Amino acid sequence: MTVSQSSQGGSQAMQLRIGFALVFAILLAASFLPPARLLELNWLDLQFRLLRHYAPLPVSQEVVVVGIDDAAVREMNRPLATMHVELGRFLEAMALAAPRAVGLDVTLPQTSYDGLKPGLDAALLRGMLRLRNVAPLVLGVTIDATGATRPVHQPFLTVAGREGVGYVLVQLDEDGATRRFEERLAEGGAVVPTLAGQLARRLGVPVEYGLVQFALGPDFHYVPLRDVLAMQAAGDSAGLARHFGGRVVILGNVFPYEDQLKLPVRLAAWDRDRETTHGVLMHAQQMRSLIEGRIVRSAGAAAALLLVCAAALAWWLRPGGGSALLLGAVALAALAIEMALLRQSVHVPLAWPALAAILAAGSRASLEAWHATREKRWLRAAFAGLVSPAVLREILTGNLQPQLGGERREICLLFSDIRGFTTLSESLPPEEVTRLLDRYFTRMVAAIHAHGGTLDKFMGDGIMAFFGAPQPRDNPCADAFAAARTMLAALAEFNRELAHEGRAPLAIGIGLNYGAAVVGYIGAADRHEYTAIGDAVNTASRIEGLTKEAGYPLLASRTVQERLPQQEGFVPLGELAVKGRAAVEVFGWRPAPYPAD
Repeated sequence: MTVSQSSQGGSQAMQLRIGFALVFAILLAASFLPPARLLELNWLDLQFRLLRHYAPLPVSQEVVVVGIDDAAVREMNRPLATMHVELGRFLEAMALAAPRAVGLDVTLPQTSYDGLKPGLDAALLRGMLRLRNVAPLVLGVTIDATGATRPVHQPFLTVAGREGVGYVLVQLDEDGATRRFEERLAEGGAVVPTLAGQLARRLGVPVEYGLVQFALGPDFHYVPLRDVLAMQAAGDSAGLARHFGGRVVILGNVFPYEDQLKLPVRLAAWDRDRETTHGVLMHAQQMRSLIEGRIVRSAGAAAALLLVCAAALAWWLRPGGGSALLLGAVALAALAIEMALLRQSVHVPLAWPALAAILAAGSRASLEAWHATREKRWLRAAFAGLVSPAVLREILTGNLQPQLGGERREICLLFSDIRGFTTLSESLPPEEVTRLLDRYFTRMVAAIHAHGGTLDKFMGDGIMAFFGAPQPRDNPCADAFAAARTMLAALAEFNRELAHEGRAPLAIGIGLNYGAAVVGYIGAADRHEYTAIGDAVNTASRIEGLTKEAGYPLLASRTVQERLPQQEGFVPLGELAVKGRAAVEVFGWRPAPYPAD
């Protein structure tokens, strides 16, 4: 390894370490930003929807929702706030049904309504007292616009007792959706007993805080309040017990546009087109999760940050198809594991770490691509004048490796030479000879490259080129012949320039041959070149040497001539003796005379 190579390797290693530090810091900082949080919440919602649809969790005991709907209000022809008689009858019906517990997601009045109609308070109190001896009752209370508890008529609170009151409040995440059962809702994280929490406590169910398990249970259907009151009026104790006996019952309104919450899933079986869900159903789903012990426990913030830190290590994956497949498989496996854990009521946020790993690996790949692009630009600038464009493209794309050796290819060889150049060079200063050759070679090389040829080398005033390697050509012979014609046309134009300068014109000979040759890097380990060797190469050189005696500027072997799509203009010259091998059948060709000025 040279000193420059060692220095370059050390520089790239330092860039990798600095790049990792930057990516690590950015990904870690991004974990605290809203986009990462919203990504996790949206993926969490999708998981709940998938689990609810394809792998729902069963419930051992259902929570029953009794709904106060528009039909009930129309039939009773009075505001919900004054439905004391109906609420009292509902509670009496529950006393007959013997449920496990009853919750009222209904806002009770602040004062007595006996002034409107005597006996309203008593009707409701009577129902509460009858149910109190059968099952726990929890009244729902709420807060006003200032955050203060909205008062409830004191007799109702007295009958319910301190443990019989719970707030119908829910926690909203930053996107406005409700996903959690949480009672630490007051300032400073103080506990605010909720409707579901108080019902659980009255039942002796442990109260845990966390995500509501939305994969639990089927979609809710509600029992209309009118049906409950009808059974109560008919004294249908058996029917009431069949619907509500031994179950948790929650009464709430199911009006289309009131008390709507944004949830990860739709819980209402009767209202699938709406994006929001009735608040009473959220309380019911909270109760399901508490009763079944399915409140989802989330990994702490420290664990989430550790996962992001681990994901950042994907920076050190070497870019490539294998690494990309491995990373994609790991990311998909992580998300599948997250969903499996969520079904077990454990939430490990892996969406952002999975994306962070992809971003880290992508950043490393971008850095490597930048290095490769910069190196290719350098190689292109350094070697553009040393190798043919086709060879340079193959080197830059990695298809042509610089190892010694080659491969057998069928190619068409082109040799050209300037007639009498030795005599010409003897009469000119070396600088003039060099300038003349530069002008000549510029035109000839352009003609070769224009037709997909590979320039092998300059040999004094001679040129060796081949067609069909390193990139295969549909018809290398046709390309070589087209290049030769262009070279002769370019020479005629060059001679016109020389005539204007008072110089003698140049004459060249071109030989073409097609055959097998070994093409690749040939030479010593520390000095080699991309070239072609073989009998076909030697034969092409010998054919070019016959052009002067044959009287044609272009000679082609039969292997070339018979592969040309159009063979007009070729003159068969028979077999001509070539030095060092058997005679070769050749064909002569000359361009049409160039028009005079």
